[in-house]
Amino acid sequence: MPKITMIGAGSVVFTRTLLNDILSFPELQDATISLMDINSRRLEAAEMMANRTSEELGAHAKVEASLDRREALEGSDYVINMIQVGGYEATLLDFDIPRKYGLKQTIADTHGVGGVFRALRTIPVLLEICHDMQEVCPDAWLLNYTNPMAMLIWAVYKGTSVKVVGLCHSVQITTWQLSNYIGVPLEEIAFLAGGINHQNWLLRFERDGGDLYPRLRKVMEDPQVYMKDKVRFELFRRLGYFPTESSEHNAEYVPYFIQHEELIEELDIPIDEYIRRSEVNLQIFERTWEMLRSGELFDIHALAKYAAPISPDYAAFISGEFASVSPEYAPLIIHSLETGQPRVIYGNVENTGLIPNLPQSCCVEVPCLVDKTGITPCYVGEIPPQCAALNRVCINVQEMAVRAALEGNREHVYHAVMLDPLASSILTLDDIWAMTDELIEAHGEAMPEGLR
Repeated sequence: MPKITMIGAGSVVFTRTLLNDILSFPELQDATISLMDINSRRLEAAEMMANRTSEELGAHAKVEASLDRREALEGSDYVINMIQVGGYEATLLDFDIPRKYGLKQTIADTHGVGGVFRALRTIPVLLEICHDMQEVCPDAWLLNYTNPMAMLIWAVYKGTSVKVVGLCHSVQITTWQLSNYIGVPLEEIAFLAGGINHQNWLLRFERDGGDLYPRLRKVMEDPQVYMKDKVRFELFRRLGYFPTESSEHNAEYVPYFIQHEELIEELDIPIDEYIRRSEVNLQIFERTWEMLRSGELFDIHALAKYAAPISPDYAAFISGEFASVSPEYAPLIIHSLETGQPRVIYGNVENTGLIPNLPQSCCVEVPCLVDKTGITPCYVGEIPPQCAALNRVCINVQEMAVRAALEGNREHVYHAVMLDPLASSILTLDDIWAMTDELIEAHGEAMPEGLR
């Protein structure tokens, strides 16, 4: 039976979702589940969660928990990474300091200034994890869920020899949302996506060989549908292809919306959304801790109620409302690699000509075939030139941030921020330099060597 290690297992609701999916497979019910977190209380909660999940499913998982990373990784076959370096406090810095300079953000975890600094403090830790893996479990797959996805995966395949794939929910959630918008069951929809993480594009969106985009264009004129996804519908209207990830994310990836106060209100752009969501997650953990300690029956749907006022889709996600049609990828990957059952997932991998009109060696998100032989990325071909052009703007920022971290080159941090489309549309170069200096100083020892 495989050993599956979860790093950052204190994200207990997500840990519970993954464990439920993994241990639902009969072939994986005797797996060793190794949990690791740097927070002892969160680790204890994850251990209780894992044991209870195994019991509820009638599985016989061997559950281990350790504050020692190398101990947790020893002999692992799969390593699922879910860390958030710096936690809530670091997230506040990523919002508060740019706000002083007039730069507003919504999520700030993937692209833009927030994404750059989350990458800079996460890459050193992730590389340490990879170096441990190279020594104690060199054949293991690293399945990464941590953001900023593209920058982290890029750093791993450039800086280590670890087998890695980045996993996200945006393709699954987007196709599920669009199926609801147009009233077509998801299982009847065929699609192909290609691009970069959180800015992927639905290149094909069909049922029975017929194009569903005309239907989507028609329903988006319905105010009740349009109001659910205003930013993405505006991008779809102009670019002709629907982007993955939510409107709140996409609003800060481009220079067209947040710099205009009237559009923030008109398009319902939730400034500081991730701060509110982080606060809800802290509440969810505390409620989870109470339930686990008291022996109360664990109810994921009750916990989702905390999130519903902020984001119905987020609440639906953590409650597993659409798990039957859009399951998490990590459990499917592990099952396919162990049993040989072929599946197609969307993974973040190195661009080895998979999308020829995006830069070679950047990180792209493409279909991947998973079976007994491994994870094989699929050739997508050139994507529409307007979509590739927008992707390349974000890729430029990603490259500078990765180079800054791997080379210890502080100048590239400034370059990454000055190339960001939102920051450059609002701030002067002097403000960008001053803001970047302040962020580097605020994050202190979390920054890579050479940047402090």
